[in-house]
Amino acid sequence: MKSAATDERQSDPRHSVRATRTAGRQMRSRLLDAASRLFREKGPAGVSIADIAEAADAFPSQITYYFRTKEALFVEAACRDVLYVGRAAEQHAGKQLSPSDYTRALVESVMGTDAVGFFVEAMTLTRRRQDLAPLIERTVERLHAEGLRAYAAEMAARGWQSRLDPETSARRFWAIAIGVTLEGQAMGRSADQLAAEMLRLLGTQADASSDAARLRIVGAKDSDTASAGKEKQR
Repeated sequence: MKSAATDERQSDPRHSVRATRTAGRQMRSRLLDAASRLFREKGPAGVSIADIAEAADAFPSQITYYFRTKEALFVEAACRDVLYVGRAAEQHAGKQLSPSDYTRALVESVMGTDAVGFFVEAMTLTRRRQDLAPLIERTVERLHAEGLRAYAAEMAARGWQSRLDPETSARRFWAIAIGVTLEGQAMGRSADQLAAEMLRLLGTQADASSDAARLRIVGAKDSDTASAGKEKQR
């Protein structure tokens, strides 16, 4: 038996709007997930709206309702994926203990997936579909902004010295990632080759402060001393 409070919530127009919005977000997410997987496997030309709808357990009309066209869905899926990869790369790199390891972790995380290649395809598509270009532009700006935030925070927290100003470093990172991916795809290069080339072009991004270097040396010595003590006890 329903309570009066339940009846009141269901009859509340605001409750209905919230429920509709939640269902809409969930459906969009399902469609994007299915589309991303199929587009990566077969390419945009090899996937139909019906294929995506079937994979998402949805109707083709729901794709046109939320995204209008297959091309718009393709671009949005690519933009979402590259933002996810950028965020995951920042989290992984934040666990590293030196500037060089930090840069390597960023590069390998980004180049270890096909998200940048997927995004490059979406960028190329917008040459013919300028109506989709604003989504690409917003995504690039978010990559730069979130990269700047993460990079500047790491420099400040660890006392590292960036060789370029943080904004230039953040923008340069993604410009090189996109350029290396575009060239590498045309040349059939592997993910490892792309990462190596990107690391070569980036060079040294930052230097550890002398205090941070001393702390690492002291920490290493303490660890060695502790290990030696354990060996003696044995």
